[in-house]
Amino acid sequence: MKKIFVLSVVLLLLGGIATLLAFKKFENKGSLSNDVYLVVPKGASFRQVAFLLGQENVIDSPFLFRVMARVKGLDKNIKAGEYYFPPHISMQEVLQKIATGDVFYRKITFAEGITNAEIARLLLASDMLEGELELAESEGVYLPETYKFEYGASRQSILNHARSAMDKVLDQAWNNRDESVPVKNKYELLILASIIEKETSLPEERALVASVFANRLKIGMRLQTDPTVIYALTLGKSDLGRSLTRKDLQIDSPYNTYQNLGLPPTPICNPGAESIWAAAHPADTDFIFFVADGNGGHNFARTLGEHNRNVKNWVKKISK
Repeated sequence: MKKIFVLSVVLLLLGGIATLLAFKKFENKGSLSNDVYLVVPKGASFRQVAFLLGQENVIDSPFLFRVMARVKGLDKNIKAGEYYFPPHISMQEVLQKIATGDVFYRKITFAEGITNAEIARLLLASDMLEGELELAESEGVYLPETYKFEYGASRQSILNHARSAMDKVLDQAWNNRDESVPVKNKYELLILASIIEKETSLPEERALVASVFANRLKIGMRLQTDPTVIYALTLGKSDLGRSLTRKDLQIDSPYNTYQNLGLPPTPICNPGAESIWAAAHPADTDFIFFVADGNGGHNFARTLGEHNRNVKNWVKKISK
């Protein structure tokens, strides 16, 4: 009887030690030596998830992982999606991630001035996204920004998010606009912003460029802006790939602001928030001309004579 008692005590001690070691193994750093991105499929069982984690060496013991998950009551909490596991992550941390749905978010960036066709190509090129696209007919609907998404998200969901973001930015700019801005509605403001976006990439110049176009609109002067002619030639589907010619400036198109007064009929790209704000708050200037300065910016002028001098200086720089 005494031997049985001693044996029971020994077994209990061994069991306790084994349990303690198991907890330590579960909580301690793992042996994973590299970053791992793993997709948990929809409908996968916890056993299947543990097997996948073991295959990728994210966890050292799928069996212990399953046991500890059951003990903690987390074996039913699984969210499908992509997960990121850094080197030496513990099994406890792995379980916490998949139990709380701490999925990894991918990013996609729409650059300022991007066109709808370019957005479509970008979304369709991503194998992390699913589904077809239903693009808006007009440019200017989607706000250029970096958008986060889960693996397997629909392409249309990103478009919808970008559209909602644009609506908010445009509403804010319109509701807080300078009352002197010569546009009739939000849509015209958006058209003006798209031209500003294509004319300069320098933040400090946007309000100055906006002032030139606002001043021209006020006095009934043609905008004469190259980006609108480029859009007339490409409709935003591709880069022109060359400089504009004199013949290009004669193209019969409502987008040709060398031939037509006022704004083009639609935006020519998707402008960023800063260009929209600049369109709503142009600088207070008398400028009606500007030309590249040869250093990435522009020289602005109030008179044709001053503008012609700036043009000559620009020609000298690019001829060197």
